[in-house]
Amino acid sequence: MATLLYITAHPLGPDVSYSMAAGEAFLAAYRDAHPNDEVIRLDLYAMDIPELDADVFSGWGKLGAGAAFGELTGEEQAKIARINELADQFASADKYVFVTPIWNYSYPPAFKRYIDTFVIAGKTFRYIPDIGRVGLLAGRKALHIQASGSFLSPGSPDERLEMGHRHLRVIMEFVGITDVECLYVEGMRAVPERADAIREKALRRAREIALSF
Repeated sequence: MATLLYITAHPLGPDVSYSMAAGEAFLAAYRDAHPNDEVIRLDLYAMDIPELDADVFSGWGKLGAGAAFGELTGEEQAKIARINELADQFASADKYVFVTPIWNYSYPPAFKRYIDTFVIAGKTFRYIPDIGRVGLLAGRKALHIQASGSFLSPGSPDERLEMGHRHLRVIMEFVGITDVECLYVEGMRAVPERADAIREKALRRAREIALSF
C-alpha cells in the first residue's frame, strides 16, 4: 500500500477552477485504480501553514545553539512544531499530486508557504561533507496539475514566463524526486471559444495518468 498526498492550492472549487476539476478527475480514477492506497488530502487554504518569520528563525537559532525545545517561546514552539509535523508528513508519503493555478506566472502564496515547510535539512535533504546536498526522497513520484488562462507550457511562445511548474520541478529535484510530470491545463482565456474542450481534454488526461501513477 502506498500513501498519496493530494495537495491543492486554490481558494475555489472544481465547478470554477480548471485545475481543481482536473485534480478531482485524477483522484476519482486513482482511487478506482489503487483501492488499497491511502490518500491524504491537504487543502492549503484551509490549513495552518506557518510562514518563515522571525519566530521561526529565532527558534531555529536557539535550537542550533543548543537550547532545549522547552526553552523556546510559545510562538516559536508552536510554529516550529507545526513545520516539523508538515515536513514529517511530506517525507513519509510515496506519491504527491500538486494542484495549482497560475497567478502572475507563478502559483499562489499559500503554495510557497507549504514548500517552505517541507524543504527542511535532515527531513527531506541533508548535506554530506565533500559531497554536498543530497535529497532524501529518491524513488518517489510527483504530478503537478497546473492551469493557466494563457499558453505557458514548454514549446509555447511564452514558456519563459512560466515560473510555477519550473520552480516546483527544481524543488522536487532538490529533495531527490526526479519522476515529476506536469499536466498543463491552459489557454482558456486566450481562446475562450475552446475553453470547454480544453477542460474536457484535461479531465481525460488526468484520468489516464491516474491509472499508472
